Amino acid sequence: MDELTAAQQRELHNKLLALQAELGGLLEESSASSQVVDLEQPIGRLFRMDALQQQAMARANRTGHQRRLVLIEAALLAIKQGRYGECRRCEEPIGYSRLNVRPESPFCLDCQKQSETS
Repeated sequence: MDELTAAQQRELHNKLLALQAELGGLLEESSASSQVVDLEQPIGRLFRMDALQQQAMARANRTGHQRRLVLIEAALLAIKQGRYGECRRCEEPIGYSRLNVRPESPFCLDCQKQSETS
């Protein structure tokens, strides 16, 4: 695979910054919905079960957003260090097409597949 051009790297850098801002906003918005459900609140059993389910889904979403944000911050650091677009396992170029879809990807497609099967 080819290394990223300067234009591609700028484009992906801007995507990473936009994703970072978007996820930061989502995490801020979702903080209230992931709070502990008050079991003393005078609501019916079904409403309480629904509230608990909503809370669990909100926490799962927050966890996913937090994990993706960590990858985005690592990718932004890699840009500063001049290592962005390099697979962290095999050190080969990741490729623009993969990074265009998931700009925070730390692994090339082959190494990603290997990590998922092991």
